Amino acid sequence: MSRSASRSPAMRDLPIHLGLGLLLLLTFYPFYFLILTSFKDNTQFFHDFWGFPSPPQWDNYRQAWEAISPYAINSVVVTVSTVIGTLFVASLSAYAFARHRFPGRETLFYAILALMMVPGVLTLVSAFMWMKQFPLTGGNDLWGSGGTGLLNTHWALVLPYVAGGQVFAIFILRSFIAALPEELFEAARLDGASEWRLFGAIAVPLSRPILATVAVMTTLSTWNDYVWPLIVLSEESKKTLSIGLAFFRGAYQTTYGPLMAGYVLASIPLLLLFLLTMRSFIAGLTSGALKA
Repeated sequence: MSRSASRSPAMRDLPIHLGLGLLLLLTFYPFYFLILTSFKDNTQFFHDFWGFPSPPQWDNYRQAWEAISPYAINSVVVTVSTVIGTLFVASLSAYAFARHRFPGRETLFYAILALMMVPGVLTLVSAFMWMKQFPLTGGNDLWGSGGTGLLNTHWALVLPYVAGGQVFAIFILRSFIAALPEELFEAARLDGASEWRLFGAIAVPLSRPILATVAVMTTLSTWNDYVWPLIVLSEESKKTLSIGLAFFRGAYQTTYGPLMAGYVLASIPLLLLFLLTMRSFIAGLTSGALKA
């Protein structure tokens, strides 16, 4: 018996485990360093770069929260509105593509998929002109236009986000809804259920895992977007967290503790979201892959 054959499976897999452990360490060390630095002042940061903060500067988080809290509220408003709008429109479209037959269905579906090949940067100028020329009446409130179309409003963020998120959402929702048993819909039709009833009572409840997946991915892309809010928002009170962190960094460019504390606070909502929806997110990805 050869030496390689006599080794235990654990010994044979040891190099793989060591490699994965090293990759895990390299992945999580920046987060560890971020949290560590968020409790330091400048003296501790420059004179004990790798050490623990002694004493921890808890006031860094107070300074960070005072600076970014208005931007965080704006991001919550925009993100929640975008997720609701994206799920509602995409689920209706996916249901129509999956459960109904109409002339040109496949052609229209593939035309929608073709939009995935268009880089978002190519649509910035045209989208900006659309937002500028879009008519909207209202004052200078949270959603008001102020006389420049939709520019400098949260509508200029939500509407393009909802429209831009439709392609991917329809793609994965259609595959999932199409795999639902037709017998459920036929039984409901025999009981006199309308199409809205079929959609709301059968398709949506059974599609909750994949809807959770779309919601998480939409939240990530909306919460972290920087370029589009920077283009369409000019009023300080309407800017989102991604822009606020950039300006916060400019204000505290030599005070690294509050800066890192701001990054930690900005990442907490996404971390909580993923922890709360992790099971549904993974279930949606797995079931979608199997049913596709």
